[in-house]
Amino acid sequence: MKVILAPCAVRDIEEVANYIKAHDSRDAAAHVLDNLEKAVLSLADLPNRGAVVKELEALGIKSIREIYYKTYRVIYEAEADLVSVFCVADGRRDLVSLLEKRILGL
Repeated sequence: MKVILAPCAVRDIEEVANYIKAHDSRDAAAHVLDNLEKAVLSLADLPNRGAVVKELEALGIKSIREIYYKTYRVIYEAEADLVSVFCVADGRRDLVSLLEKRILGL
């Protein structure tokens, strides 16, 4: 399968890197980015392994899944031969409004 990242997911990853650089080090940021990239690219081989996103499942949406790398949630949808990544966010934050905006367009 082909994996694509929405522009907002690319920005999410850039924000993660910038935060880690500012609060830790460039090396730590590079390590996290490398592993996030591996996690995202692994969706090409096993796209349905992620769990259904609980915040969206409560709304009856079961096609949106997520995988984790450390505390980061990679939220995506797999359709036919394409995996679309919508969001990469710290799992410790409340994601309901973010998911409503990005996925539901509310």
